[in-house]
Amino acid sequence: MNEKIKWLRNKLLGLNMQGMIITNPVNIRYLTGINAEGIFIITRKENIFITDSRYIEHVNAILTIEDGIIVANIKDLSLEDYENFFIFCENVGFEESHLTYAKYKEYMHKFKINNFEETEGFIEKQRMIKEPEEIENIKRACKITDDCFEYLKTYIKIGMSEKQIAAEIERFFLENGADDVAFETIVASGKNSSMPHAVPTDKLIEPGDPITIDMGCKVNGYCSDMTRTIFAGFVPQNIKPVYDLVLKNQIQVIEMLKEGSNMRNISKMVDGNIKLNGFEVMHSLGHGVGLDIHEYPFFSNNVDFLLKENMVITDEPGIYIQNKFGVRIEDTLLINKYSATPLTKSDKKYVVI
Repeated sequence: MNEKIKWLRNKLLGLNMQGMIITNPVNIRYLTGINAEGIFIITRKENIFITDSRYIEHVNAILTIEDGIIVANIKDLSLEDYENFFIFCENVGFEESHLTYAKYKEYMHKFKINNFEETEGFIEKQRMIKEPEEIENIKRACKITDDCFEYLKTYIKIGMSEKQIAAEIERFFLENGADDVAFETIVASGKNSSMPHAVPTDKLIEPGDPITIDMGCKVNGYCSDMTRTIFAGFVPQNIKPVYDLVLKNQIQVIEMLKEGSNMRNISKMVDGNIKLNGFEVMHSLGHGVGLDIHEYPFFSNNVDFLLKENMVITDEPGIYIQNKFGVRIEDTLLINKYSATPLTKSDKKYVVI
């Protein structure tokens, strides 16, 4: 049985749960390595992945005897099979943040569950601490992202559209070792950069435009996340002080991060500094990165959370002035015992194309 499933079984035992139904495909992949449609159930004695004939061969090719996982074809299961999975289980856990109410009722009836209990995201919280293989995958994704940025510095030209640049980023990722993009690429120029989650448009790059590029890719399912704000032709004088303020805070946060750092205190410090300079704070300072692009832990002004070694998070302060421009700078970082290591290393000081 693999170590992650052993951990899960011990966790369930400590919570007086005798079984669990896992429906979140990201958590299934984390626990088993399986990237296919289906549900993963933990019973008193067995670990069973239920899927259909489209995925049976693929799943069996991934798993080994040591994984201790039975693969069941959904068409081979009878109503009695479902009723017997949890027959001696008093409490069965489920992922309340992922399971719909309709599915909740269906599983209660189909599996004859006595007591269905919320698990409060404990698998997602376990995922915060990355293992060496996970860190290596994230590093590889970050390296591809850095390589893409270097390429963009020679590729982007005045007169290109935001959509054209975004499409080129995604092409570069797929042709240089990435599985997929980690999220929908953001390329926002000129006034469009004032929107934190802008969607690329047909707008053409003009001289003096700030261009915010938020991009990331996946390697073996693990994500990178990096944002740079660059300039077309020259850096407008009115944007320089805003850019300098964002960069100062971004670097200061990196210097403060280590095991034991309080995310709430750091978030409040950055928000306070930005507000002190007369600007509004429109989004959080950062978030965890892994199999999901946004996962635990999250920077927040309201929740105390102490960082631990081998967590991977982002640091992304931003300032956005409506209908004028925006500046965001973001890196993916590995938390160490006494410092933080930037995994994205691209230029941050006045990149002009």
